[in-house]
Amino acid sequence: MPAQRADARRNYERILAVAEEEVAAHGADASLEQIARTAGVGSATVRRHFPTRGALLEAVFRERIEVLAARARELAKEEDVRAALLEWLGALTVYSASVQGLATALLRNGELDPEHANPCVNTLAEAGEPLLRRAERAGVMAPGATAVDLVTLIAGIALATQHHPDPAAEADRLLGLAVAGISPPG
Repeated sequence: MPAQRADARRNYERILAVAEEEVAAHGADASLEQIARTAGVGSATVRRHFPTRGALLEAVFRERIEVLAARARELAKEEDVRAALLEWLGALTVYSASVQGLATALLRNGELDPEHANPCVNTLAEAGEPLLRRAERAGVMAPGATAVDLVTLIAGIALATQHHPDPAAEADRLLGLAVAGISPPG
């Protein structure tokens, strides 16, 4: 039995490594069948480890999402709340615009069944919500937005700029326009 577990772990790691390459090359719609072929496993093995495309994408992006979430938690303690919120949104924007497939993965939160909620969005929203609430209380953010709203906005900006010659710079410019729109008047 331990040999099967070691073999299963190797399969998982191989599938994930291939998936990272395929998503980088083809975005969130990378072929699961191609991932299986390249990893040298059957489609059923891919599905056993990653029952849904969303589960596979979440695994591909998990590490960087955790870094962005940790940064939000650190920034929530900063004195300049507006600068902290803008720094986090900027980092999320640049990363989302720079990594093919991430924006699409973040937007795949539309399933109504909470059991299938997007773990990437949930991680970012849970980490960003305290930062957002502090900004609202300080009067530097118009009330009513949620962290999920902001993550969705960032993903939309990233998608809108994906074919631009410099997607990260254009996404950052569009974020500036969006921030002006969600800032309180005055």
